Amino acid sequence: MADVEQGSAVPSGSAGVGSAPSGGAEPVNGTAQFVSTAEGTALAYGSLVLMALLPIFFGALRSVGCCKSKNSSDMPETITSRDAARFPIIASCTLFGLYLFFKIFSEEYINLLLSVYFFVLGILALSHTMSPFMNRIFPTSLPNKQYQLLFTQGSGENKEEIVNYEFDTKDLVCLGISSVVGVWYLLKKHWIANNVFGLAFALNGVELLHLNNVSTGCILLGGLFVYDVFWVFGTNVMVTVAKSFEAPIKLVFPRDLLERGLEASNFAMLGLGDIVIPGIFIALLLRFDVSLKKNTQTYFCTSFLAYIFGLGLTMFVMHTFKHAQPALLYLVPACIGFPVIMALVKGELTEMFRYDESSPESEAAAKEEKERCEKKEN
Repeated sequence: MADVEQGSAVPSGSAGVGSAPSGGAEPVNGTAQFVSTAEGTALAYGSLVLMALLPIFFGALRSVGCCKSKNSSDMPETITSRDAARFPIIASCTLFGLYLFFKIFSEEYINLLLSVYFFVLGILALSHTMSPFMNRIFPTSLPNKQYQLLFTQGSGENKEEIVNYEFDTKDLVCLGISSVVGVWYLLKKHWIANNVFGLAFALNGVELLHLNNVSTGCILLGGLFVYDVFWVFGTNVMVTVAKSFEAPIKLVFPRDLLERGLEASNFAMLGLGDIVIPGIFIALLLRFDVSLKKNTQTYFCTSFLAYIFGLGLTMFVMHTFKHAQPALLYLVPACIGFPVIMALVKGELTEMFRYDESSPESEAAAKEEKERCEKKEN
């Protein structure tokens, strides 16, 4: 999580990277730098915390499986222990590759390609995010027609499905609204449009990326803990990429909003990785709560409060030392440590680490919870 100086490019990254807070009044490019007020800084930090909590909370609830998926593409992607162990290595290679790209090729053309790529992804992510809400507010008087997009290869017995996507009128409305936001982002790169796409990406990530057990979650968070600390404090690679990379993979909020309104440009920033990575672990603990069949959300609430504590500690340290901080340095110990201590106190530590979503018991519990949610909706 980090701040960005006025007039600089808004950095983006998976683990909170950016320039130091711009609370001073030293000149930048010959002009006086904006001095952020205490009220503006508090508003920015508070808004970032709130925006970070929303996709984790709603994404975790949706990850339980209350909404029945119509398409195989909406099914969750399970992260195994092998995937978790390889992820920091893959992320490091990707980060260093981007660093080399920005050093060799023109930054303008790379960001143009990235803008088009995230324009398409953002529309799809926002449409998927809006779909459950559209189901509730869509007028019953309007016809809701069903459609199917089908691409096949071959003929007869050798026919093979390449794409089989089912959708309805409600989905088309969501797609239309999302396209308007996408065009707004593509043309203006406004921070509100950036945040709309960023929230959609984060919520989809928490909902659709599933850890199969707590051990896998510890491996993933532990590996990215090292990754985050090394690339932020050990080299300038992540900072360089963050300053050059223009895409809605971060949440931003202006600290000069009270003075300049919607045209403000002195941003505080939180990378989506600092939301999604702890978020999928918190969502796993919610599903573990469901599997216990005790009608409590002890571990979800504990990890959720731990995330708030860790994020608050990140901001406090950054504001105190005036230096960008890798948020996972504080979030990982909090999000793992608090639930483990709670499990020790309750005597459920062994049960927590034995929980596996691929087991018949967990699948039955998820199915039971899904049916309960569907009855509540009806």
